[in-house]
Amino acid sequence: MDESAAVPDGPRSPGGRSRGGGDGRVRTGDTGRIEDALTAPLIEAVRDLGGYGGLVYLRSRDRRSLVLALVTGVPRSLLRTWWRVPVGGALPMAEAYRRDETLWLPDERATMVRFPHFTAGLPYSFGSAYRPVRAAGEVVGVLVVLRSAARSPLDTDAVEPALRPAGQVMEERLTRLTAVAPGTGSAAYRIEYDDEPVGVRLPTPAVQLVRVGLIDWDLDTDRCTADDEALALLGIGRADFGGTMADIEARVSPDDLHELRASRHDALTLGRVRCRHFRVRDDSAGDEEAGYRPVELWGHLVRGGTGSDRILVGALVDAGSGFTAAEAAERLPDGLFSLDQDGRLTYANRRCEELLGGGREALLGRYPWEVITWLRDPAYEDRYRAAMLSQEQVSFLVRHPAGKWLSFVLYPDVHGLTGRVHPTGPPTRAEAGHEAGSAAGAVPQAAAAAPPPGPVAAARAGALYHVVQMASVLTQAVTVEDVCRAVSEQLLPAFGVRELALYTVREGRMYLLWESGYPEGFLAPFEGVTLDTQLPGVHALTTRLPLFFESPEDLSLAYPGITLDRMSAWSFLPLIASGHPVGSCILGWDTPHRFTADERSALTALSGLAAQALERARLYDAESAVARGLQEGLLPHRLPAVEGLRTTGRYLPGTQGMAIGGDWYDVITTGRGVALVIGDVEGHSVGAAAVMGQLRSAVHAFAASERPPQEVITHTNRHLAELEADVCATCCYIELDPRTGRAFAVRAGHPPPLLRHPDGHAETLDLVGGVMLGVQTDAVYPVTALTLAPGSVLALYTDGLVEQPGSDIETGIEEVRRCLADTPADSVDHLADQLVRTARRARERPDDVALLLTAYR
Repeated sequence: MDESAAVPDGPRSPGGRSRGGGDGRVRTGDTGRIEDALTAPLIEAVRDLGGYGGLVYLRSRDRRSLVLALVTGVPRSLLRTWWRVPVGGALPMAEAYRRDETLWLPDERATMVRFPHFTAGLPYSFGSAYRPVRAAGEVVGVLVVLRSAARSPLDTDAVEPALRPAGQVMEERLTRLTAVAPGTGSAAYRIEYDDEPVGVRLPTPAVQLVRVGLIDWDLDTDRCTADDEALALLGIGRADFGGTMADIEARVSPDDLHELRASRHDALTLGRVRCRHFRVRDDSAGDEEAGYRPVELWGHLVRGGTGSDRILVGALVDAGSGFTAAEAAERLPDGLFSLDQDGRLTYANRRCEELLGGGREALLGRYPWEVITWLRDPAYEDRYRAAMLSQEQVSFLVRHPAGKWLSFVLYPDVHGLTGRVHPTGPPTRAEAGHEAGSAAGAVPQAAAAAPPPGPVAAARAGALYHVVQMASVLTQAVTVEDVCRAVSEQLLPAFGVRELALYTVREGRMYLLWESGYPEGFLAPFEGVTLDTQLPGVHALTTRLPLFFESPEDLSLAYPGITLDRMSAWSFLPLIASGHPVGSCILGWDTPHRFTADERSALTALSGLAAQALERARLYDAESAVARGLQEGLLPHRLPAVEGLRTTGRYLPGTQGMAIGGDWYDVITTGRGVALVIGDVEGHSVGAAAVMGQLRSAVHAFAASERPPQEVITHTNRHLAELEADVCATCCYIELDPRTGRAFAVRAGHPPPLLRHPDGHAETLDLVGGVMLGVQTDAVYPVTALTLAPGSVLALYTDGLVEQPGSDIETGIEEVRRCLADTPADSVDHLADQLVRTARRARERPDDVALLLTAYR
């Protein structure tokens, strides 16, 4: 596709901030910035998928965010909330980036199911596809294509092939750009973006070109000179043109000669001619009866250098398309208007002026809902957003302050929309209910009742979204760490924040909970400051009022002598929950920042949500600490030393819920040898931990009484049934004779053990199993005989070690088996740490993990 068909029209970076590597503008010969390299493949991707818009996200310099770099087919302003999104967020572009896979969301329903937070910000009907963008084989961003949900359905399997060609071109171009760019590191490492998105125009349909010809008219002699285009518009050949106005008048319709002659009067009295319309003969069809073409004359009077002093320098404009279309629109009984892609008015006919009660001059180039006060309800702007993002017709009713009802219908395409407005009757109760619940339109309650008494403050959709998004995310945050991470991941990208600090108040002093972006050690002097300290973070909390400073000078003037870092603007937000002071939130921007009223309101509201979540999380953490203490008391503090064996255990709590569960392990010495036990009670609660404690005690008692393995498990199963705890449990019990290596194993619904042989290879032991404990009172548990060779290592584990979201348990067991085989067994502690390393480093652990290793010497 020809790149000249799409010209970037977005802003350029002040000071050349990072758009790629090194100096922020990756260059190679005649190729421009990163966005120039991606323009053509972005448009190609939109075309190939049958979409109406496309986006390209690239990772930020700090790798914490995805930053919108290119936009086409959709107004940048509608996506402002999504200009920067957290890499770890529950958003489709973030998931495609993290998982390095293509996602397809065919409609609003599919988006709601998988990404409810995303739908909360863009509750409109559209489909979207997300494909990772790579450079040198590494994921550096995401390509997004938007598609109308009203189009014929697209099969999921067809999405990746449709986007692959554009994705490959993007990778080739980015790799080529960075290959010759200055800087160190891999080519992919230097792909980054931290500026505003660049708007790229989709190719427009072919239209009839506007023809313009130039003439010079001597008003005293009626002599005239004309260029070739002017003569072509008049239908006069160069050889037939005598150079007089009589030649031109011969081509003008007799009914319009007055218009041409009146141009002389305009020029002599006003010094200019403005849009004089007349028709000229058009013989291009070759018919006997000639047609007529409308033209316009524009010009201004100048003084001639020789001869006459009065010459009209003019332009003849072919008005065949624009003028006639405008004339047709003026004759209609309905109001017609046109908005550009960004929502600003570009045309309105006279009937539209009458119905809206606003002049065209005041409306042109402006947002209608900002000029006309009774259209300032956010619901009306939202209808424009719905039309542009769904690319479907949208209609709604509005009550004029004079009491009459108006019907609006919006017809969008990727370049803007055309609107129709006409008088209508009030909606019936059924129609009002349908409109209020329809994605096609809404009758706001304020409009359905009475007109507002005065101007209504316009609520911005972006600010409202941040509040909704934060509330949605914080509902899933459980611990104080969860809350702090959620606040950091939401506020930093959404508002372009570079530094964040969360403080809590405890016993009259301020203590740091979380920080991001600060120089090492900068916050140390502020730890534990009292509430009478002259600091803005303290004052925000004690006065319960947010503080905003738009430059270092403002902050230094308010707090002389305060220590400043490299930031240039700050906000200090009080964290107040139910009237109770919780702490302060400090945000820093690395450039001077003007805080709009919307932004101040959004930040203040968000700080309230964060305070409520922190207070709830602190109570949860206190309760969880008690529960963890209970569980730690139930697990063995140390394992008994057994001659001929080396044993070690590991336990990792889950990261969800109360972070405690029913996993346990034990090593029990008996008269028959030693019993190796591992078990898992379902659930993650104090109740699960209590049942685990009872089962561990029961197994210990039965084993100590020298019962054989099958009897130990059988009696434990009955004991669990008698507890009436309404839970099940799994267990693996192996009785081992350290002198001979002879073992007998019983498995009750538990994952199979792993055995590493002396030569280093490892296998999954195929033990005959029985049902889970607590399911069937009279269940029978078969026994499997084993023999361990000296140098063997036996691994017992719970399912939390081998189960991962999106993967089956067999795959997890195989990964642990390979790790067991590949890791040296010189130290069972080192081996245990390697086996749980992946689980320990996981940000989310849905289940707790228990591991018991036994090395037979």
